[in-house]
Amino acid sequence: MMISKKHLPRRTFLRGVIGGAIALPLLDSMIPALTAATKTAASPKTRLGFMYVPHGAVMDKWTPATEGAGFEFTPILKPLEPFRHQLTVFTGLANKAAESQGDGGGDHARSAPSYLSGIHPLRTEGEDVRAGTTIDQIYAQKMGQDTPLPSLELGTEDTGLVGVCDVGYSCAYMNSISWRTPTQPLPMEINPRVVFERLFGDGSNAADRLARKQEDRSILDSITGEVAHLQTGLGTRDRGKISDYLDNIREIERRIQMAEKRASLNIDVPETPIGVPDSFDEHAKLMYELQVLAFQAEITRVSTFMVARDLSQRTFPQIGVPEPHHSVSHHGNNPVMIGKLEKINIYHATLFAYFLERLRATPDGDGNLLDHSMIMYGSSMSNPNEHNHFPLPLLVAGGASGKLQGGRHLKFPERTPMSNLLLGLLEKAGIERGSLGDSTGMLTI
Repeated sequence: MMISKKHLPRRTFLRGVIGGAIALPLLDSMIPALTAATKTAASPKTRLGFMYVPHGAVMDKWTPATEGAGFEFTPILKPLEPFRHQLTVFTGLANKAAESQGDGGGDHARSAPSYLSGIHPLRTEGEDVRAGTTIDQIYAQKMGQDTPLPSLELGTEDTGLVGVCDVGYSCAYMNSISWRTPTQPLPMEINPRVVFERLFGDGSNAADRLARKQEDRSILDSITGEVAHLQTGLGTRDRGKISDYLDNIREIERRIQMAEKRASLNIDVPETPIGVPDSFDEHAKLMYELQVLAFQAEITRVSTFMVARDLSQRTFPQIGVPEPHHSVSHHGNNPVMIGKLEKINIYHATLFAYFLERLRATPDGDGNLLDHSMIMYGSSMSNPNEHNHFPLPLLVAGGASGKLQGGRHLKFPERTPMSNLLLGLLEKAGIERGSLGDSTGMLTI
């Protein structure tokens, strides 16, 4: 490691004249030279990410045939094979909390709130919703209080629906996988511009956002002088890190601007600007990229992302599936429709692989972001045609700062609570907890 003559505080920001505040990634100059704190500073706290896909999976195309190391990647998991050594696939887990338990229909409404809590939600069509505090918020309360954002909640489809969205269940249950308390679901932001402003911009009011948009100004334009001043005296590697990081921010901002222009040529900007990309591919990748930037600068250490919401009517003509996702999931054991659901599963896995590659390509302390992350990906549903919740399609990627071994397919006794896995993830992230939801013990992973 190079020793720089300049020492910077870990929480260093570049502030622009238009109100933007750019947090910096971990630099060599932020690590105390030749001290006992060096090793700790060079290994940032583990980031946690929780990705949610609705409507389960074609399980025989997801589940590896053999256990342990050296398993063969199935068609759905094949896009993730480049990350074998930092990937663990779990089989045998169940989400009992999403089952009826005497409440009748409503499996879609129960799937999202129970995914990260293991709590069976209260069946209600009113405002008296109740589920459970989710694992991301447990981590945020312990590890997110010294970051600008304790947590980040993202989605791609409208999650502001009100009223009744599934049999006897309020839409609030399907709108979020993140619950701060048992009665407070957190909104999942779907607009990349709003997320970008939350991470880097002032975003103080609609007028300021519109003015910058109309002038085609970048947040980075106003910090050029401060960047030049900061880089004076920094080592070559630190200057390169800053340059690459700011280039990534600028590129994402450019892509958001292009998406906004394509979405509408005459935009009347309300309190939250519009500009959701027309292309789902671009939309999902932007949301993944924004999580990478947030992790890189430790703006937050935990994120949740609903790749789609339950009962999603999104179509995928670009991969040969013109029918809505939810309709395809009720395939009636028709081989043609099962094949189309498999295509959607593979496509979602391909987008997730894009995220993992971006994490792996981003330096972070003594490794990269994937080394210092745990990213769970999966669904609360198994075979969507039957609306069952066992066995679940679940996997975890990342090294958890050296605490998680990848390259494995772990098979547990049938119907092991998924909450046991969540407890295991918390333990790897440095949080000891006796129970969570319907857990019966902690999985050793």
